[in-house]
Amino acid sequence: MKKQNFISLTIRFIILFFISISIAACSNIPKDLQSSLQKLSDLPVVPIEADSIYKESYEMFFTQALDHENKNSETFTQKVYVNHIGYDKPTVVVLEGYNCKKDYASELSKLLIANQIIIEHRFFGDSRPDSIPWDFLTIKQAATDQHLIIQALKKIYPGKWISTGISKGGQTTIFQRRFFPNDVNASVPYVAPLNLAREDPRINEHFRTVGTKKNRDKIISFQKLLFERKDKILPLVKKYADENKLDFNYIGIKRAYDLNILEFSFSFWQWSGKCELIPDKNASINELFNYWKSISPFSFFAIDSTWTDQTFTFQALYEEGFYNYDISEFRKYLLDTMPITFDFKLKDNMKRKFRPEAMQDINMWVQNEGNNMLYIYGENDPWGSTAANPSYKTNSVKMINPNGNHRTRIKSFPQEMKDSIYTILEDWTGVKIIKRKNTGGISSGDILEIL
Repeated sequence: MKKQNFISLTIRFIILFFISISIAACSNIPKDLQSSLQKLSDLPVVPIEADSIYKESYEMFFTQALDHENKNSETFTQKVYVNHIGYDKPTVVVLEGYNCKKDYASELSKLLIANQIIIEHRFFGDSRPDSIPWDFLTIKQAATDQHLIIQALKKIYPGKWISTGISKGGQTTIFQRRFFPNDVNASVPYVAPLNLAREDPRINEHFRTVGTKKNRDKIISFQKLLFERKDKILPLVKKYADENKLDFNYIGIKRAYDLNILEFSFSFWQWSGKCELIPDKNASINELFNYWKSISPFSFFAIDSTWTDQTFTFQALYEEGFYNYDISEFRKYLLDTMPITFDFKLKDNMKRKFRPEAMQDINMWVQNEGNNMLYIYGENDPWGSTAANPSYKTNSVKMINPNGNHRTRIKSFPQEMKDSIYTILEDWTGVKIIKRKNTGGISSGDILEIL
């Protein structure tokens, strides 16, 4: 009898214990999300129209130090979008590499049915001071911005966190994990280059090996046609520039014309143009021009009134690395005798000595310490030629979409590879991906064994 009473009391105690935990957990759930967010900002938190997968969405600003290493630093405000599904759901944080013009639902958020935070990059868009102090536009300063925002919002969303970003946002995702590896449980950088030089030679090597020789030769022949018919095509470029308000005054329209020819091969492979559509010598002037601008828009060489291009170029030529134009096939059409770099995009006060140690440090971390990183690339994308390469020392995985380009996403992969990606994400996050075919897939450990 006494034994039965003891068992009964024990069961009652266990039940009361779990009830008390549930009550405590419920008491920590914010009664009003907007009010909770407002406590984190000195500026108004504004409701915005939410994507259909979210229950609530807000725009807010965090106050950040221009220099996180100086406690007396001046400040700026950084834009953040908060998208809410549920406090018991995981949270995806999208780290933008540029400005963020509007709120949206990312691929990863939809897959994981997750809350989503979007952080605009420092000194882009609405997240910039009136005058940019260029020496504080570094990967570590930006990573610290993101760290502080993530830690603040973890008070509201205590579940699993996954960081992600695309292209330069993918780079930003890698950099943030290197400096603050424990901020999130896993990361998915899409099509993110890891350039190891100011002008990384692997990118030009990519153009000598990608696709078939027949197609590579066809691209070069098309570029030479544009040079040879410059006098006839240039008036079309001038008209196009006037109609689209493109200003080439800082380099001149003739120089912009030449550089846009050199850019063509990069744009073609980045977006996987169709070689069968490339015009040949029998095409009209209009056909040559229209196809050219459809692949390589001239806006890349126009003055950017939003500063986005200059801010990006500063980072590329200061720490993150970039590419140059190999002119070996086109020397007879140019005055240049050496490969052409992008220094012309920077004003004198923006020019700095390149810091190779920044990406060398990132590369060492990727190879030796960066765990739970799922790197997504497209096979044809030039940026894939400088991809991150995790070693067996980590559990991280690089997935390359066959014939994929810079638009490669998880949904782009063949089904078997897609299932493997789902399995990896489930292993790392503990979140079941519902919208998938149950064909199994293989784990990150299996993939490492295969590699």
